[in-house]
Amino acid sequence: MSSTTAAAPSRWERFKKSDILYYFLKDKVAMFSFAVFMVFVVSAVLAPWVAPTNPYDLSSIDIMDSELPPSWMEEGDSRFLLGTDDQGRDIFSTILYGSRLSLTIGLLAVGLQLILGVVIGLSAGYFGGRVDSFLMRFADVQLSFSTMMVAIIVSAIFRTALGAEMFAQYAVVMLVVIIGVAEWPQYARTVRASVLAEKKKEYVEAARVMGFKAPRIMFRHILPNCLSPILVISTVQVANAIMSEAALSFLGLGLPVDQPSLGSLISIGFNYIFSGSWWITAFPGFVLVALVLVINLLGDWLRDVFNPKIYKG
Repeated sequence: MSSTTAAAPSRWERFKKSDILYYFLKDKVAMFSFAVFMVFVVSAVLAPWVAPTNPYDLSSIDIMDSELPPSWMEEGDSRFLLGTDDQGRDIFSTILYGSRLSLTIGLLAVGLQLILGVVIGLSAGYFGGRVDSFLMRFADVQLSFSTMMVAIIVSAIFRTALGAEMFAQYAVVMLVVIIGVAEWPQYARTVRASVLAEKKKEYVEAARVMGFKAPRIMFRHILPNCLSPILVISTVQVANAIMSEAALSFLGLGLPVDQPSLGSLISIGFNYIFSGSWWITAFPGFVLVALVLVINLLGDWLRDVFNPKIYKG
């Protein structure tokens, strides 16, 4: 009994010997991208402790400090490393809090996309026939519109139905729903294609013969074998969701001014860029580009790892 227990490797030992860790340690771009992404995540999570000021605390903001340049410039103030915005908020602090909001919205929106897309894709692929035709035609209709167009339409409907004040109060939840609803077809089509390949295999037939119900077969047996493409899509979709939130906030359809995300910071600074206050837009824009870039690089690496035709040890 003891020899059997000793012979069984732990999860950590299996992970250390896994192919994904092996390829990760071989790829310097993937390691660098992951390290930068973790810096963003940790900084965002620890924003209340890392940020010099709280941009939500009106008592700590002085309008006389508005539009101060970065500290290393001639008229800069040592209190504000990256300068201040039009309301006197510290740009460095607003970037940390803004990254927190952008990442939260991006991850939750992808979670909603994942749930909708997986359920619809599994149902379409497993049941086939009219169910498949109806669900996929619905997805095709939505894909015929751009993501931003769908997001703008849904956002405008929510604003009109709820009013500007209530929309601002629940802006984060609204954006999660808007972006999630706009992007689920990407998951649905990918999952459906994987299910069509998996449902013809022997283990699915065996499950049917044993009398298992369709939901159990779909979620307990087929879905675990479709996780590789889902993981790859999720990485890319997080970047897309962050960009969608930034675009909506830039257009004035996202977060209110008192809840600065990276997109709303860029939007605020855009009004002042020609007056010389370039830092209000430049630094949040750089952070947004860097964040999306490292997430996309991680997504490309995952796609290559899970594609044996591309990635060979």
